[in-house]
Amino acid sequence: MTRPPIPTPDTVRALVRSLLRSGTAEGVQVRPVVEGRPYTWWVGARHVLRLAPDREASVRLRREARVRDLVRPHLPVAVPAGVAYGDWSPGLACTLDARLTGDLGGGHEVSAVGEADLAGLLTGLRAVPVRQAETLGVPRVPPRSLGALRRIAAHAAERLAAADEFDAAGLRQLTPSGAAQLAAQSGTAVLTHHRLTEDHVLISTDGRVRAVLDWTGASLGDPAEDIAALATSVGAPAAVRA
Repeated sequence: MTRPPIPTPDTVRALVRSLLRSGTAEGVQVRPVVEGRPYTWWVGARHVLRLAPDREASVRLRREARVRDLVRPHLPVAVPAGVAYGDWSPGLACTLDARLTGDLGGGHEVSAVGEADLAGLLTGLRAVPVRQAETLGVPRVPPRSLGALRRIAAHAAERLAAADEFDAAGLRQLTPSGAAQLAAQSGTAVLTHHRLTEDHVLISTDGRVRAVLDWTGASLGDPAEDIAALATSVGAPAAVRA
């Protein structure tokens, strides 16, 4: 299999000129959003360019535009809008999006009003018609086994307890039968972002949740997946309250 070329600043500028059908990108500053990851680029102060590294990612990136249009009316937070779409290499998709304001999740603590934003986000996702999402090709992801997760957590808790770094008594309250009762019920699948990590949640200096980025991983499944991801991006207390 032929590997795609590694994007460079020159190729990014040429691609932006092509997407915008304009020479205005000639002097624009471009730089990777994260150093060492050449598939997402800041383009000036107003745009972000995302490049699919393979054909599977291209499918998700092309579907994302339709998913964002589907969820946007249901959410109290911003969703990126595409400015231009195309292929940056044969068969590999790219999208130029308008840049949204805010800092990534690790930059600021979520305020009480921000927790209300998160609650509105989760509620809005539940309101998205599942059938419409399916027609867009959004995949179904089966819920994870809470029993298996409990066994893994119990093993880790016992090891930490032996090192006097954790009190495993609390975890013992979640019995195998209790985990079974908490498992996701059949027919409860909803649209989930499935990647609500700090890389994809924009928070303003006043603690408001302003936007959610990167909908390429959207799936139909257990809403607890989004709550778990929020626990890593904004902290477990805020995620649980939301």
